[in-house]
Amino acid sequence: MPTVADGSVLVPGSDRRPLPGARELGPALPGSTARVTLWLRRNPGSTLAANGRERIRVGRSEFARHHGASTDDLEVVHAFAEQFDLTRIASSSARRSVWLSGTVDRLEAAFGVRLRRFAHPRGSYRGRVGPVYLPRTVAAVTEAVLGLDDRPQARTHFRRYRGPLAEAEAETPTAVGNAYQFPPGTAAGQCIGLVELGGGYSASDLASFFSGSGLPAPSVTAVSVDGATNAPTGSPDGPDGEVELDLEIAGALAPGARLAVYFAPNTDQGFLDALTAAAHDATNRPTVISISWGGPEPSWTPQAMNALSSAAEDAAAHGVTTIAAAGDQGASDGESGGTLAVDFPSSSPFVLGCGGTRLTLSGTTVASEVVWDDLSSGSGATGGGVSVTFPRPGFQSAANVPTAPNGFVGRGVPDVAGDADPSTGYSLWVDGEAVVLGGTSAVAPLWAALVARLNAALGRELGDPHALFYAQGASGGFSEITQGSNGGYSAGPGWNPCTGLGSPRGSALLAALRSTPPA
Repeated sequence: MPTVADGSVLVPGSDRRPLPGARELGPALPGSTARVTLWLRRNPGSTLAANGRERIRVGRSEFARHHGASTDDLEVVHAFAEQFDLTRIASSSARRSVWLSGTVDRLEAAFGVRLRRFAHPRGSYRGRVGPVYLPRTVAAVTEAVLGLDDRPQARTHFRRYRGPLAEAEAETPTAVGNAYQFPPGTAAGQCIGLVELGGGYSASDLASFFSGSGLPAPSVTAVSVDGATNAPTGSPDGPDGEVELDLEIAGALAPGARLAVYFAPNTDQGFLDALTAAAHDATNRPTVISISWGGPEPSWTPQAMNALSSAAEDAAAHGVTTIAAAGDQGASDGESGGTLAVDFPSSSPFVLGCGGTRLTLSGTTVASEVVWDDLSSGSGATGGGVSVTFPRPGFQSAANVPTAPNGFVGRGVPDVAGDADPSTGYSLWVDGEAVVLGGTSAVAPLWAALVARLNAALGRELGDPHALFYAQGASGGFSEITQGSNGGYSAGPGWNPCTGLGSPRGSALLAALRSTPPA
């Protein structure tokens, strides 16, 4: 059993169990080091949560002063690090984070854990069993401790079309955007941030795609988070497929926008650090963040989900919209036994969750659009359902969201949808070859590009768009998807747990937003 210091208390929601199928190999090597992120509460004087979605917008520097971690709270954590002889790497008030490192034995003493080594088909990892403990004074200001356990946390949400390319009903991203009536104009002045937890891109791939599409190549900047870098694997079936799909769809549909790619390790710590790095990046200044990675809610600790959701809320406070794919494994999100589950972070009420459709075009217009549901052939189906973690938000009070299977009155997923079926997917270029890709991964950058164009046309940032979008549900800004199911829920008029409000009608949505006063 780990030794817990006198006066220490457990961090709520920090309990961990081994990954299903993991095999314990023994204790973590005592002399090895690890890096941890302590996610702190907002400044006790912050009115951000109290104001809810009607809060006023604040700039990045103002956010750090009034809504980030307070100087006093940072000092409490700094003293804790000194007490246990941990190295303080950095601190950020805006990102509400303190990064510490130390040897395994010192981390075990500081956090009341025992670190072990595990083997797993998805990769070996350093793990822990049970909760994290902190001295009472430190626990009072800390909402999450991430990094002690470095298991692979998230998976990509793209699917590759496996048949002959000549037989695919694939379209270019531009053709899909035109069918969805993206408003004219560019996304000049906008920056789209892309969170990536592995893989990479090559300049030659991007040049081949954009020149072959007759489009100008966007400005792309790679940002390293927690030591991760742009590192292509050379396989379009691996994470490179995710990274280049995101870049090519976002770049094609948001002409003039800059793209910033935040590479981080595939851990809950890396995920949080990437999101906060993007949200508070004063150099690239993203106005939209697109996330095509995630995992079923039961695979996360509550502390990690709450931290990431709170980080998305922080981002919205200075006008940044966070968007995420809803998953590609139907209503179960891949959970064993077909148990219904939704994908996180798309289930956060501060993240725009993106479901998937099968889109068929006739020329340049939509001929038909139904729920993407092809699990029987192995190509996937849109995620969607009801969260058992996040309560139903006010913007869904009139959306007729069902209760979760356990009776919880939860947040409905997704919010919006777009083409995701790989057989009607996107013609792209990855690792030196032409490919057709789909999945809800494609829908997140599609919506990120649309939000960037809406921002540019409106002359303001949407930030958290939920209330605006749900208020416009009947204004013609969305095409309702009324046919199909995802294996647990069926589509129907209005919002539904397969495709949300529906796929975009971009120009109509812009017109509706222009007639709505900014929040």
